[in-house]
Amino acid sequence: MDSAIALRQPSSISSSKLFQTTKFLNSQLLKFQTSPSSFERLKPKPRCLPINVSRRSSLLRIRLRHGSTDEDGRSPLNHSVKASSNDAHFSAFTEKKELQAPSFAEFITSERVKVAAMLALALALCNADRVVMSVAIVPLSLSHGWTKSFAGIVQSSFLWGYLVSPIAGGTLVDYYGGRIVMAWGVALWSLATFLTPWAAETSLWALLAMRAMVGVAEGVALPCMNNMVARWFPPTERARAVGIAMAGFQFGSAIGLTLSPILMSKSGIFGPFVIFGLSGFLWVLVWLSATSSTPDQNNQISKYELDYIMNKRQTSFLVDNKTKATKVIPPFRRLLSKMPTWSLIVANSMHSWGFFVILSWMPVYFNFVFHVDLRHAAWFSAVPWSVMAVMGYLAGLWSDMLIRGGTSITLTRKIMQSIGFFGPGVALVGLTTAKSPVIASAWLTLAVGLKSFSHSGFLVNLQEIAPQYSGVLHGLSNTAGTFAAIVGTVGAGFFVELVGSFQGFLLLTSLMYFVAAIFYNLFSTGERVNFDEPVSLRHGYYDFSKFSMNRA
Repeated sequence: MDSAIALRQPSSISSSKLFQTTKFLNSQLLKFQTSPSSFERLKPKPRCLPINVSRRSSLLRIRLRHGSTDEDGRSPLNHSVKASSNDAHFSAFTEKKELQAPSFAEFITSERVKVAAMLALALALCNADRVVMSVAIVPLSLSHGWTKSFAGIVQSSFLWGYLVSPIAGGTLVDYYGGRIVMAWGVALWSLATFLTPWAAETSLWALLAMRAMVGVAEGVALPCMNNMVARWFPPTERARAVGIAMAGFQFGSAIGLTLSPILMSKSGIFGPFVIFGLSGFLWVLVWLSATSSTPDQNNQISKYELDYIMNKRQTSFLVDNKTKATKVIPPFRRLLSKMPTWSLIVANSMHSWGFFVILSWMPVYFNFVFHVDLRHAAWFSAVPWSVMAVMGYLAGLWSDMLIRGGTSITLTRKIMQSIGFFGPGVALVGLTTAKSPVIASAWLTLAVGLKSFSHSGFLVNLQEIAPQYSGVLHGLSNTAGTFAAIVGTVGAGFFVELVGSFQGFLLLTSLMYFVAAIFYNLFSTGERVNFDEPVSLRHGYYDFSKFSMNRA
């Protein structure tokens, strides 16, 4: 199926050069098209350069047509025209027959949902391996005599590694694809989790290093998830896909917080680390044997589903085996020169601050403020994450419905992000007024549940403004978010020691939610942002002043 793009011919190119190039390109085209019907399509039309790109073939055929005459008689072989199909911003593929949207039963049993389910399991393991230390930190602090501020440093050791890996990991994801990088990431963080008991018995520094290694490996998880969702899901389903994957992320928190005390009581303080680590190795085996990088490489996918994905997916981000054409060194300066990038960085930073403060300190909060024992404190902390998993999927479903109903992508993302930040900001204020653990858990559940709407805001927005750089863009925002999480996690411990109250820190977090929501609404967009300066396509026409003609 061919897509034609009309390109403007600028006045700066002389008719002589244009005619010479015409003769050369037409002579080359005759090698591929020899039938009379092909020559009919080559009849000159003034001032027009169509480019035909076949999706079934990598051949880029350029046909130049002009009505001028040769002025100086130079051979057209002295000039060559260079163009890349990757430099074009294509509109969606058009089909003679529009495929119907799948029913819910077809969607939920499709191969792409199986991929999303595997991503959800990976993210569940990812978060379970994180939060197990949030539970283990209580008995570890008692046995080693750690203060709350030092306990915060121990918990933040995970974030030291998580700080350095997202940018490099995102670049690897853009270059190699999410499937392979995710497999290596899960294998590495599962190994580090499995070895944590040995490290804890060896020395404090070994324990900190092993938790930092978990952070390094887990830094690739969310960029890989975004990459696989962009490859497997059309734009009208991506919020739901992210909702499914992030539901696993939140269930991982609930599983880690509820199972860890039980496993510790049965098999010792380090039992959860061993079990979660072994589960990760099992996941890698299933992931590599049951999934593929792209839909067209999958042997189990139906023809209907493959056609539906390929024809609905944005062709501005053709994710196929040519992913390696992406630049190894991304254009960081241009990425950081756009305000939509900073809106994502601010949103991710606030999201991570709130997430890790709640994740790391809520068991301690219930134990410190309401004097709840460790097992019950973990249960009170786990309930909100289960609600967040369900709310995240419902938010994604609503987001996709808004877009299909005609609401712009930009407005949809701002609605989701506003709920995801203003909601927790208000709920945390309510949490400071709670007088019982039940009421506190209810406010916390509301805060975390509304927070999940941001997954259909900034998290999906990463794929939309720069699909070819979604991995590295996610890495940039994740790095900023991790730095914010370190400050929040460590700062909470020092704040409580100095002030003697969690409530003041919760009010500060609430204020930051409000500020971040306003910033995102002012500067975010759901449209694709042009980060590639060398070649530009505007309104379907090529800027010919940047079209290179070099002597052979």
